[in-house]
Amino acid sequence: MSNDLFKNAIALTGGISTGKSTVCNLFKLHGFLTIDADKIAHRLLDENSHKIASMFGEQYVENGKVLRKELGKIIFSNEENKLKLEALLHPLIKEEIIKESKIFEEQNKPYFVDIPLFFEKMHYPIPKSLVIYTPKNLQIERLMKRDNISEDEAKLKISNQMDIEEKRKLADMVIDNSQNLKHLQNEVERIIGEIIWHIQNIVQVEMTLWFSTLF
Repeated sequence: MSNDLFKNAIALTGGISTGKSTVCNLFKLHGFLTIDADKIAHRLLDENSHKIASMFGEQYVENGKVLRKELGKIIFSNEENKLKLEALLHPLIKEEIIKESKIFEEQNKPYFVDIPLFFEKMHYPIPKSLVIYTPKNLQIERLMKRDNISEDEAKLKISNQMDIEEKRKLADMVIDNSQNLKHLQNEVERIIGEIIWHIQNIVQVEMTLWFSTLF
């Protein structure tokens, strides 16, 4: 894999219901390009619905569409099923992300790749990571409300990913999403400021090195 493939990429990750999609949308409003692994996965699920039916049963497919909530019940509660689905989807998802990344790299400016399992799988040589952080109790509460599920179901889903506190420790940058939308907007603007500062520093160093070659 080329060293330049994800040169300008920033991996955006977090846990279920920590607010990754909302943050991506806020970055888009500021002109940043984003790649959404979840959206790619949803599309690929439907494109491979016949394989899903063959692997898990025809009851999980309706009119060529995968019934994601129903399928999720046997994925999150069964490690073998989860591994089977990952073996099918992850190589396809990676292929699509690489395709989009190659296009974005031509612009030579930072962009975000939203990968929920970035730390769990480590399949992408992306140099910088940004974690969207929400304390676990609030994460559970938001997931219960979003998916209309019980506390036990929410905890089961969350347990299938690395603990959010561990992700927070591994991240290069962190956005706190434990308050309201205004606070989240301020956090996004803070990160954008950090990115711009980093770019300006790189340009300054490059200009200094170039200038030194003139003498």
